[in-house]
This record gives sequence, C-alpha cells and structure tokens, in this order.
Amino acid sequence: MSNVIILGGHGRVALLTAQLLTARGDTVSSVIRKAEQQDDVRATGAEPVVADIEQLDIAGLTELVRGHDAVVWSAGAGGGSAERTWAVDRDAAIRTMHAALEAEVHRYVLVSWSDAGLGHGVPEDDDFFAYAEAKTIADAVLRDSALDWTVIAPSTLTDDEPTGSVEAADPSSSIARGDVAALVAAALHDDASVGKTFRVNTGSTPIEQFVRD
Repeated sequence: MSNVIILGGHGRVALLTAQLLTARGDTVSSVIRKAEQQDDVRATGAEPVVADIEQLDIAGLTELVRGHDAVVWSAGAGGGSAERTWAVDRDAAIRTMHAALEAEVHRYVLVSWSDAGLGHGVPEDDDFFAYAEAKTIADAVLRDSALDWTVIAPSTLTDDEPTGSVEAADPSSSIARGDVAALVAAALHDDASVGKTFRVNTGSTPIEQFVRD
C-alpha cells in the first residue's frame, strides 16, 4: 500500500484515479481548490485537502506533499487565459517537482499530453500554444530531475467506457479518461514505469502489460 497525493484532485481523471487507488488499498489525499468539491473527493475514498497550488510557493508545496510516498500531478488551468495556463500547467507543476525533492518524495507521476514536445507544431498565435508549450516545458523539467518520474501523455480525452487496453499514440487519436486513470494507477504500482513517457491512445494492449513493456 502507498500514501499518494493527487494534485488537481477534482479533475475527472484525478477522481477516477483516486477511486482506483483507494480500491487497491492505497491512502489518497486529493488536493482541491474549492471547499465545495470535498464531497466529490470523499466519494472516491480519498481525503480532500483544500489548497491553492497556483498560489503556494515551494516551501508551502513541500509541506503539502511531505509524508507521502508519491505525487500525481493531474492539475491544469482548464483553458481560459494563457497567463493562467502558464501559471498552473508550467510554473506550479515545476514548483511541485522541486517541492517533492525537498520533501524527499521521490515518486512523481505527471499527466501530460501526447503531443507535448519541441515538435508539437502549435503556432504562437494559436490559443492552444500556451498549453502545448507549458506541457512541453514541464515534461522536460521532470525528465531532467532527480525524481523517479513517469509521464502519462494521453491523446484526446473522451468520456467513453474504458477498455482496459491502450497503444502508443502514433498518430494521436483518443482515449477514455478511465483508461488514463488506470494507466496512472498501474504506473504507480509498477517500478518498470519509472523513467518512461507513455504516449497513449485506446488500443489492444492490456494496461498492466503496456506499463511493463
């Protein structure tokens, strides 16, 4: 059993991940920004923690993650202004990586985007540019860190029924949020996932096998 903290705990992937982890016997703390979201988190079996990770500095985030065995980053600005996208998807994400190191919580799983990278191809005048670039930078910082990292990089998310099977996202297509959550949970329980980036679509390889291979 592990003690996991999920940042961005009210997102749909995060809620599904918390439910899977608690069902496996893990203890889960889900960080949320709004107190009115606490009941949704408790329904998954996780314990809600109200904190604004966009505003917390490294010291505050260090105290937030201290004592856990693993950090899951599943937070995001959710669209809107580019300024807030930079603040959450890049800056806050990077601060939590530093905080995890300070708190000696070495296991870190980040939920990203399948096309993140220097070749994402989104032009600077596109409204999506800030998101694409923020994910690219955050992923790169994590990979260069001393953390035991895994990047889960799904293609377009859907609310379809999860299949339990995935494949490498080339070309990018779509994947059910439930399958992304299952991939996060599987990665946390399998050290074979450390140091790997999983760019995924719905596919034909069972998730547990995909993580090991």
